[in-house]
Parts: sequence; structure tokens; C-alpha cells
Amino acid sequence: MNTFDFLLQGLSVALDPMILLYALIGVTLGTAVGVLPGIGPALTVALLLPVTYGLDPAGSLIMFAGIYYGGMYGGSTTSILLNTPGESASIVTALEGNKMARAGRGGPALATAAIGSFIAGLAATVLLAFVAPTVVKLALVFGPRDYFALMVLAFVTVSSAFGESARKGLISLFIGLALALVGIDQLTGQARLSFGVPQLLDGIEVTTLAVAMFAVGEAMFVTGKRDAVDDEVIAVKGSVWMTAKDWARSWKPWLRGTIIGFPIGAMPAGGADIATFLSYAAEKKMSKHPEEFGNGAIEGVAGPEAANNASAAGTLVPLLTLGLPTTATAAIMLAGFQQFGLQPGPLLFATNPQLVWGLIASLLIANFMLLVLNLPLIGLWVKLLTIPRPWLYAGILVFATLGTIGANPSPVELSMLLIFGVMGYAMRLYGYPIAPVVVGLILGPMAEQQLRRALSISQGDLTTLVGSPVSATLLALSALALIVPLILRARGKGAVLNQLASDED
Repeated sequence: MNTFDFLLQGLSVALDPMILLYALIGVTLGTAVGVLPGIGPALTVALLLPVTYGLDPAGSLIMFAGIYYGGMYGGSTTSILLNTPGESASIVTALEGNKMARAGRGGPALATAAIGSFIAGLAATVLLAFVAPTVVKLALVFGPRDYFALMVLAFVTVSSAFGESARKGLISLFIGLALALVGIDQLTGQARLSFGVPQLLDGIEVTTLAVAMFAVGEAMFVTGKRDAVDDEVIAVKGSVWMTAKDWARSWKPWLRGTIIGFPIGAMPAGGADIATFLSYAAEKKMSKHPEEFGNGAIEGVAGPEAANNASAAGTLVPLLTLGLPTTATAAIMLAGFQQFGLQPGPLLFATNPQLVWGLIASLLIANFMLLVLNLPLIGLWVKLLTIPRPWLYAGILVFATLGTIGANPSPVELSMLLIFGVMGYAMRLYGYPIAPVVVGLILGPMAEQQLRRALSISQGDLTTLVGSPVSATLLALSALALIVPLILRARGKGAVLNQLASDED
């Protein structure tokens, strides 16, 4: 079967009424959490992990992917109308989009963001369908040392891609790896770091850690900002639709943003924030109206928003084919797969092709749903910004607690929810990223297992770890992954920082 046959098979799964309902719930929730400042898709998926434990795996995973896509769409609303980026990927949108809104052109700014997101998401999802099988064929030749090298690449990726510095990212990663040691040793059967607590013999639940770090820790962090003031929401004036001139100035940035965003999202050291900064820099260089940048250039919204959504689809390439998460949301989605006993990677395409291709096909449908949801219902999404933050985060805490109790009713589990929540708050307070902790807990046992297998086969010879072209290449890429994000960010953010400096002058 070729890619078209698999896609048609996936569409037959995605068009099932229940699957469509899951997709609709996902994109609606994703748009809502994207609009609400400080509530991102990673937090939402983490909250839903315990709730979806007993539900249909395909529907739940499609809902999670819909939340991811919807969050990318909805984030533009907050950036444009509130000047408050929910995530780092929305910083550039806020820079130009909010200036457009203050000039009475909030409608066209929202329209170019929504249409650009739709075009980029659709094109990137099609690219995902064609690129993924090729990556799977390459991954099928991996041995234990190659998989260990891949895990090292994953560790370095999340450490360098998140946080203020690679040092803080590595510290967060080692915290996660230490937590991964808790429980029964997979090879010897001995208890490790369980401290006589029977509930710890099975290890620390990824769901509990994810909910605590992303939801409870975030709620504590926001609550601790007593001096925070609510920003003014700028009303959308005039028509929401774009003029012929707006269309003429937007369609090329949409295409360029897609071309920039997808490969960078698929790179182990990529990410939506890098893609949006590079897209902004490219649009400023290629624009016929460079003087408008910093004052509300529509290209500065169209290009980065397209890059943002294209990178979201690109992120699914390493996640589905290699089990390699490159964003916080991808890390939580990986935990969602494992919750249902599924391990993303090349074997997933062979053992569960209906689920994988149903997920990819459902993303095509989700893009159409999001286009319908975003523009006609913009008034509804704006009203969400008026929800008082104490109510919002109190609800998150209640939902997190009830979800944890429902999935694992144990005093030990609730105690860990509180402990990890406080730890998540402290890490945010001092600028340490959260995602590497979760990735370390998820991938740590797999990395340990593959390392011990490789060393057993080679009778303890460490040189075997670089003994194959694949493992040597992956370890070399790991070294580059520490350096490349710094270079890309410096080049992409340079234009943004220069623009900010000129605005202040």
C-alpha cells in the first residue's frame, strides 16, 4: 500500500462519528486554552490524561492532537488582542498583531493568522503523511546502540530547546532521569529508591508527574504573582475580513512560513519558537514595506503564524516515527500514548496502522474545523479573556486533583501530586524548564534498557556505542543539538530584538 492508500484508510477511521466528536472536542478545547493567557496545550493535555484513561485510545489521542493544533490557532487571539503571548511561539505575533489591533485593524490581523494557520496546517499535515513512512523505513534498521543514541539525542534536544540555558535544561533532565530510577529494576527485579513504599514499586506515574508539574505548578506560579495586573483587551473594530491588498501581502508569507516551519518543527533541535523568529526575520528582509515593521505589518503576522502551525505538524514526525518529543506538548502526548500501552516509533506503524493514519487523517479534518471555529466565533473567544484568573486556576487545581483521584485513588498518589506541584512551582520560579523532567521520566527506562542490551551484546565494550554509522551519526547530532539552537535563536531573535530596541527609541 502507498501513502494515498494509507491516507484513505485513515480517513475512513477519522470520519467515524465518534472520532469526529473527539476531534471537535479537541480543537474546541485547544482554541479555548490557546486564547486564555497562561493556559497552553501542554497543560490541558496533562489535565486530560487521567480523565481519558478508560476511553478509546484512538479518540483520546486524536483529541490530544486537536488540542495541540487548536492551541496554536487560539494563541494568536491573545497575542493580537491582549499583547500577552501564551507561549514563546506567539511572541512575534504579539509584536506586529497588537500594533495592528491598536490601529483598528485587529480583524484583518486575526483573519490572516487564522487563514495562514489553516493553509500551513493543511500543507504540513500532508507533508507529515509523506515524510513519516520514509523515516519509519530508516528507523526499522536500528539496533540497541542506535536506539540508545536516539534517546541521547532526545535528552539533549529537550535540554537545549527549553529553558533559559542548556545548563538549566540538563539539570531538569537529570531530575527526570533520577525519578525514572524509582521502582523495580527491569533486568534484576530488585527494588530501587522505593524507600519501603509499596506504591513506588511500580515507579512514578507519568500522569501524576505531568499533571503536577504543568497544572498544579502553573497554578501556584500564577497565584504567586500578586502584583500582576490584567492587560486591556482591545476590541475588534470594523470588518474581520481582509481586503484585496491584505490578501496580496499575505499569501506569500503564508507559503514561506510553511516552508520554514515544517522542517524546523521536524528537526530534533527545532521548535515553533525558532521557526517563528526565523520567519519574522525573513519577512522583514523580503518585504516591500520594511518601514511598517514595528508599526503593524501584516506580513509580520501572516508568516510567523504559518510557521507556528507548520512546525506543530512537523513536531509529529519525530514523535510518531521515532518516539522523540521536541516540544512540551509532544512530551505529554508521548505520555498519552504510553498510557494506552502504545510506544510511538517505527513498530507503531506496523502494529497499529489504523490508529496512526487515522490520527494523521483526522488532523486534516481538524484544520477545517478550526477555520470554522476561529473567525465566525471570534466574539466568543474574546469573552473568554474576561474570566477572572482566580476562578480559572482554582478550577484547574480542582480538576487536577479529581483526575488524579479518579485514575489512581491513593493517598501516596495525592501526596506526590502535591510534592511535584511544589517542585514545578519552584522550578518555574528559578527559570528551570518543566518538559525535560517529564521526558526524562518517560524515556529514561527505555534508554537504560537499550544501553544495557548494547553493553551485554558487546560484553561491556563502551566503544560499541559509536560502532555503527547510525549511532555515531546520532551522537554527533546530539553534540550539534546543543549548539544549533543557540545559533538559530541568535539569528532569528536578532531581528526581533533589534525591532524592539528601535520601538523603544
